[in-house]
Amino acid sequence: MAERIRVMLTEEEVDIRIKEIGEQISRDYAGRQVHLVCVLKGGSFFLCELAKRITVPVSLDFMSVSSYGSNTKSSGVVKIVKDLDEPLKDKDVIVVEDIVDSGRTLSYLLELLSQRGPGSMKLCTLLDKPERRVVDVKVDYTGFEIPDEFVVGYGLDYDQRYRNLPYIGVVEFD
Repeated sequence: MAERIRVMLTEEEVDIRIKEIGEQISRDYAGRQVHLVCVLKGGSFFLCELAKRITVPVSLDFMSVSSYGSNTKSSGVVKIVKDLDEPLKDKDVIVVEDIVDSGRTLSYLLELLSQRGPGSMKLCTLLDKPERRVVDVKVDYTGFEIPDEFVVGYGLDYDQRYRNLPYIGVVEFD
């Protein structure tokens, strides 16, 4: 089955919105340091661009969880592939994710991280698919709300392909 990619959000639209989110986080955390926890692999592209646009001190850590495999829908089974390197105790944490759809993975992850004693914890996502939500997850910073289409680019993949696209595209199957 062949696929093609249709542009949903251009590189320029994504860049402008990330700048706005960075400015908002900088205002919200004025005078404090923020600890960004990136959910790999998809969140890495967004994290890099976001961190460059935050003007308060920033520290970074990375975590990898999986619930997709090679499918286009979440399996609902969450597996920690790589845990954090640093403790979260008393830190102002922002979990940075590429996309929130069903909420299963993020709900599990946020609960796990909250048990580690952060001073505060918020969620920032580039893309949000609220109509796919089956578990309630509060998103504090959202790049774009999008319809229920399978998207790639800017870190998001389909079977490990298309992450490097500089825009958000929709996978359409022939």
